Amino acid sequence: MPVEVIMPKVDMDMTRGRVAAWHVEEGAAVATGDPLFDIETDKAAMEVESPASGRLHHIRAAAGAEVAIGTAIAWIYAEGEAVCDPPAADTAATVPAQIGSPEDTAEPMAAQHPRPSDALSSSVEKARATPQARRLARESGLTLNVIEGSGPRGRIGGADVEAHLLRNEGAAAETTQGWQAEAGSLVVHRAGSGKRTPILLIHGFAADADGWQKLEPYLAPDHPRLKLELPGHGRSPKRPVESFRGLARMVVEAFDREDLPGAHLVGHSLGGALALALADVRPKRIASLSLLAPAGLGPEIDGRILSGVARAGRKDSLAPWLRELVHNGTLISGDYVAAAMRARQDPALRAYQRDLAETLFPDSTQSVDLLAALERLQVPTQIVWGRADRVVPWKQALRAPGRVALHLLREVGHLPQIETPEDLAPLLNNLIRLAELDRPPMTLDAKGVAL
Repeated sequence: MPVEVIMPKVDMDMTRGRVAAWHVEEGAAVATGDPLFDIETDKAAMEVESPASGRLHHIRAAAGAEVAIGTAIAWIYAEGEAVCDPPAADTAATVPAQIGSPEDTAEPMAAQHPRPSDALSSSVEKARATPQARRLARESGLTLNVIEGSGPRGRIGGADVEAHLLRNEGAAAETTQGWQAEAGSLVVHRAGSGKRTPILLIHGFAADADGWQKLEPYLAPDHPRLKLELPGHGRSPKRPVESFRGLARMVVEAFDREDLPGAHLVGHSLGGALALALADVRPKRIASLSLLAPAGLGPEIDGRILSGVARAGRKDSLAPWLRELVHNGTLISGDYVAAAMRARQDPALRAYQRDLAETLFPDSTQSVDLLAALERLQVPTQIVWGRADRVVPWKQALRAPGRVALHLLREVGHLPQIETPEDLAPLLNNLIRLAELDRPPMTLDAKGVAL
């Protein structure tokens, strides 16, 4: 008998899930644990694995379809097992997601996709693409086949769709906020010549890859370092961000583009929330997760500080806000402020970050709740927080499940990687070492390719 592929329940209050993209074509061979499809809920996005080995048939839910929990959306036949007629569709269980105005209506899923081949053509469109790329293409009326992908094995990302639109429509119009939308992928800097599983560092709001410089000399030298820069930060383009979910998709795309079999994640503040979201979507490729004063664990945040840093256009106005980030204000020297201001000279960059802060932290509130994602994690995870943090209250860490290690640092504010790198690094290195005791460490060749 074929094995049903069921829409899983990943949140306690979840009743439906949206199929974001299929990773496997109709009739393709799969093995237990292989990624089958991505789903999205109001709170998270994640990858669903194959429950059995065999061949996938009778795909019922195309990309974009909202499916009731427990609904069978495909079947896996064992090798050599005769493929029978498609099972009767549960037309009440699946409905296409609305696109466009509220007046738009759609036929039931069974009527729209009477044959598995039809479902396949709608879900994979003969092209490998990320969920964001499919959404952008659908909203723009594009066919993915005309877009060249820059990701692994030619996978099309959101940046590829945006670049295609810009090439065909001219430069993006300047927005009323004072910054101009840019196409392109997020920048990932590489450092170190180690041959073990890489460490991927994701900075926080209004920072960039240089913010890790004090910590890097203390990190395990046999692990190369990848430093991702968020959109509108450092050298990454100012790509429009409509929500935390959209920002997380960009980070997942950048991670997929690097095509790493595994990585140890370290994320700070907003970067911590994004690292957690990435680990939730790509759990099999994450070796360990270290969250430094992460966002996403509670609604409270001091929006004054975020707004002050983003708004400051001179050293004199930036310095007081930078001192709010640390316990000991003398760490924020004149040279430090000057360097930070040089990275923020562009008024368009400051305007972009002001808009980003309002999008992610409206009315000085954290708009995303990642506690459910933290509960789902099975990888070795730790939270490190300064007890003197004035930006995000450290007591939000107490909401984490008991299996997550918690380290509270005295006389440290929101920037432990700058305030006390010599104390932070052993915590990160120990978790990496323990994580690799539980799984074979990845070894890289001279070109950074996994052996």
